[in-house]
This record gives sequence, structure tokens and C-alpha cells, in this order.
Amino acid sequence: MNDSFYQKIKHSHLIPKNLPGLAEIDDFINTLLSFLFPELNEQRLTSELAIRTHYQNLQLSFQQLLYKTRACENERVESHCQRFFSQLENVYDLCLEDSKAILAGDPAAQDKREVIRAYPGFFAIAVYRIAHLMLELDIPYLPRIFTEYAHSKTGIDIHPGAKIGHSFCIDHGTGIVVGETCRIGNHVKIYQGVTLGALSVDKSMAQQQRHPSIEDEVIIYAGATILGGETVIGKGSIIGGNVWLTESVAPSSRVYYSSEGQQFTRLSRDAQNHF
Repeated sequence: MNDSFYQKIKHSHLIPKNLPGLAEIDDFINTLLSFLFPELNEQRLTSELAIRTHYQNLQLSFQQLLYKTRACENERVESHCQRFFSQLENVYDLCLEDSKAILAGDPAAQDKREVIRAYPGFFAIAVYRIAHLMLELDIPYLPRIFTEYAHSKTGIDIHPGAKIGHSFCIDHGTGIVVGETCRIGNHVKIYQGVTLGALSVDKSMAQQQRHPSIEDEVIIYAGATILGGETVIGKGSIIGGNVWLTESVAPSSRVYYSSEGQQFTRLSRDAQNHF
């Protein structure tokens, strides 16, 4: 390396550390998930005292992460921590509903334990829900780092800013992308390769809704791409595989791709149940 390159590298290393190490961050999310869902490992806490002690240790670990995240204001760290853990039960309950939705939606799933232990969709959703709570508490950096950790493990990319209702089912999951301003309702099911993205990535649109809204009870099959902040997929609709959508779809619609192009067909709810 020449001297100027050394100087550039030296300058970058002089920037103060503003985040904890990745190993420490990954360890926290794995420890938290294993506490909530012991199916993920072999550890069992068989007494109330052991559970309380482990819970307190998790709180201390989270405080340390926040203190090491220099963008957090130190005087607010304890408040952030208390608020996060006070709402953790709600996140846990939502995750259990997600596991039930995955179990009900996949004939191959044996039981809830298998879903929690083995299904990448459940892992990605659980990490997203934890990260989303952190984002709502205005905790910087960590939410995106957590969801990117889940992305690296599962191939499922859910931005922590997305808003997702209860009983969310991801089947298979590899290649799914859910953008920052996406809105997803309740009882929605998504298959692998689905993209819920933006039509434009202009930086000036950062504060606008750029990603689609998916209403309740929608099913989106593999490879579908749905783009745009004004695009709304109506309640109870079914979006077929490999469909490309940049416009809204009325409730109770079926959208599929044929050799002649995309076709739009309105279905009764009874008809949809036999799709």
C-alpha cells in the first residue's frame, strides 16, 4: 500500500467506536430468542427463580448494548430497556400466533415445536418483531443489524420499519423482501421469492410510504413482485406466482399470470377457499 492509502485507512480507524461488536449483538438476539423459545436450544429453566435470574441478565445485557451504541443517549438507556422489556410479552404472544399460522398453513409441519426450531420463516418473523419494537422505541442501528442477522441466516429480508399484523405466515421463505414502509394486515401468507418493494428509490422519498399495503387474509404465491406505496392488495385476494403488480387490486380478487399476460378475476369468498 502507498502512504496515502495508509493515511485513509488510519483516518477511518480513528473514528470512535459507536456500536458494540457483531458477536455481542448476535449473542444477545440468540440468547433472547432461546429464552422465549427454548425449542431453539437444549437449555431448560425449570424454576421461577432461574427464569427471573435469566430475565434480569438479559436486561443487563441489553443495557450494555445500548450504552455501547453511542447514538443512544445514556440518560435514556434505562428507560429504553424498561420499555422494551415491558412490551416483550406482547411480542412473544404475536410470535406464538405466527407459529400457529405457519403450523396451520403448512401440511408438512408436524407441530409448533418443529415450526419454532426448524422453520426459517418463524425465525425471521420473530427477529423482525423484536427489532420493530426497538425501532418504535427510537433505538438506533440495532434494529437493522438484528434483521440483517436474520436475513443472513434465512434469506428473508424484512425491514424493521415494516408494519405487520398478527398471524403472519411465511412458507419456505428464501428470497422474500419486505420493504421499510410496507403495511401487512392480519392472517397474511407469503411464499418464497416474494418482493414487496418500492417503485422508486429516490432519497427524497425517505419519509413517504414507498412500499405496498397488503390487507387481511391475502395469499401471495412464489415469485410475485408487488411495488409502490399507492399499491393496495385488497382483503382476501390471492396473488399468483410470478405476477408483477404496480397497481391496486380490489378485495376478493385473484391475480394470476398466463401466456397472454396478467389476468384479474373477482372471486367469491367460497370460491377462494377452493383455490
